[in-house]
Parts: sequence; structure tokens; C-alpha cells
Amino acid sequence: MRVAPDALNSLRKCLEGLPDLRDLGASPGRCAWLKETGTAYVYLDLPERIALPVLAPESVAGLSAMGVGVELSRLALMQTLDGASHGQHPAVHYAVEMTPQAGWEAELQHWYAREHLPGLAGVPGCVRAQRFLNYDTGPSSLACYDLVDAQAMGSPPWLAVRNTAWSSRVRPRFTATVRTMFSLVD
Repeated sequence: MRVAPDALNSLRKCLEGLPDLRDLGASPGRCAWLKETGTAYVYLDLPERIALPVLAPESVAGLSAMGVGVELSRLALMQTLDGASHGQHPAVHYAVEMTPQAGWEAELQHWYAREHLPGLAGVPGCVRAQRFLNYDTGPSSLACYDLVDAQAMGSPPWLAVRNTAWSSRVRPRFTATVRTMFSLVD
């Protein structure tokens, strides 16, 4: 969704008041914002893992009154790992979205689960690493990293994880790749 930073609190309150979301026990969690475009990712927390219905467009119609364009995606959490800097305050939310080439889905699942996500979570400066499957709009895979600061991504340990033989084999199989460095908003 696109929103100005001063409207984020109003947006959160509006999301809390949506009957469809409230009935599910969903509440706004992390909010990541990209200053250059005004794009915000607001993650909704649920009390338990449940299958989410597709929300009717009229359920978010009130957001358009705020001048906010909304695109909702149901995400299934595949993996979450505390990072080497767990407990520190993250300032950056780095998101990598992609869709694997046909026939590479299983290999990419294994790579993320066994090597890539655990490796990046273990880098100093990483507070949390997560991976989601997107059931709706956009690329089908979302990996995100909450970082103390953006410098973690240029560190030798981070670069070592990105440059393994397995990474070199699977990364060319990404399609529709979008990499975004957001600021986390409290």
C-alpha cells in the first residue's frame, strides 16, 4: 500500500477496526515503509495459524477514504528464525520477493530452509529472518530480514552466505524478483 509516514498510525487503527480482520483476531504487527515511493508493508499478526479467506474489496474500502491504495496478500509463514542480533532493535526490513522458475520450487524450498535463511539469520546485525509463501498478488515467495542497520548486508559474513555454490546454482532460477530495503516504523 502507498501511504505517507504520518498516516501510518491512522492506517493501523483503520486496519484494527476492519470487521473481517477483527473477527479473525488479526492485529497490525510490523510496519515497514519505503520513503521514496511511500510504499508500506503492514504485516497482520494472527493468534493462531489459520487459513485466511480472501477479503472482499468492500472490507478495505474505508482505506481509500484515507487516500491509501491497498493490495492485500495472504502470506503463509514457512520459516522464522531469531537472528544473531535477536533482542536488538531492528531499523531496517529487507524484503526479497521472487517466483521460482517452473520445476525449481522444491530445490528453492530446500535451499532457503537448509542454507540460505539460517545462514543469513546467523549474520551479526540480523535480528530475525522469515520466509513466506504469497497466495495472492506479487511474486510467490517473500523472504524478509529485520536488520539492526543496512550495513549488515555488506558484511563479509552476509556476502559469504550469498556466494555459496548452492546459491550460485539456484539464484538464476528467480523470476519476477523484487528487492526492497524498508525502514521499520514503530
